[in-house]
Amino acid sequence: MQYSPPPLFKQGPSALARLICFVALAIGLLVVDSHYNTLERVRAVVGTALYPVQRMMLLPRDAILGVAGFFSTESQLTGENRTLREQNLELSVQAQRNNQLMVENEHLRQMLALRERLPVPSIPAEIEYDTRDPFTQRVVIDRGTRHGVKLGAPVVTEQGLLGQVSRVFLLQSEVTLLTDKEQAVPVQVTRSGVHSVIYGGMRGDVLDLRFIPLSADVKVGDEIATSGLDGIYPAGLPVARITKVDRVSDTAFARILCQPVANLRSQRQVLVLQYTTPLALHPDAAADLARASDPSASGEKPGQKGATRADPKRAPTLRKGH
Repeated sequence: MQYSPPPLFKQGPSALARLICFVALAIGLLVVDSHYNTLERVRAVVGTALYPVQRMMLLPRDAILGVAGFFSTESQLTGENRTLREQNLELSVQAQRNNQLMVENEHLRQMLALRERLPVPSIPAEIEYDTRDPFTQRVVIDRGTRHGVKLGAPVVTEQGLLGQVSRVFLLQSEVTLLTDKEQAVPVQVTRSGVHSVIYGGMRGDVLDLRFIPLSADVKVGDEIATSGLDGIYPAGLPVARITKVDRVSDTAFARILCQPVANLRSQRQVLVLQYTTPLALHPDAAADLARASDPSASGEKPGQKGATRADPKRAPTLRKGH
């Protein structure tokens, strides 16, 4: 039994004829559109009409890509933030190191200039550490007897006097700072020339200028320098600046407090002075020795007894020259 569709559905050309017709129409449209762009407006209208449909179809894909991008972006930003923090820390440390090197370089330049200006030879040294005794103001430097450091040598910076060498070892030395309670330095007021002695106070940052009469010409702001009268410190080294003058009527001396000009606790590089004052003869003794060694200088004849001798009761005396 052969099946055939009802007559109602047997209308129009066959499927093959329709296929050939549509293929020919498509090719014709392609050829015409490629030469004359006749379908450009049609494509624009169709594209506009289908755009909402395309967006709706792409919503699932965009949502998946957005979630994946969010997590990947967050992870990437976290890594970049961590890297930037590490770089910032390294740059901060490097900047601090550069600032410290610049300060140290400037300090060394000033120390070099000071060494060239000083009239006495000096030994450059570096402070290694503070002593452990909490009741003293002392530091240890990296120079000792092997480098020529001597006991009692003054220690200075580009700002002024720092202290004095109190103990000497082979490769190290101990320096007692100005503010130590057992330290004393003969000084004079630069403006008025008043001589006195400055002592380390009970407080670690204050000096005590003693034995100044009430009528002495001193005032707040006066600069104090070494007088050189002791033969240990060269004259003219800056020591301190007067910060307080208290004249009490019931005492013989004024109470004067001073601030060291050198930053005693923030220095690293120092100079140890090789300052020595040669022993000089008293002028009268030098003349006696000259007459004793040269008979013709005294006007006596060589044959005269006692003409070439100095008075035995007047022995030559020695004193320190300044």
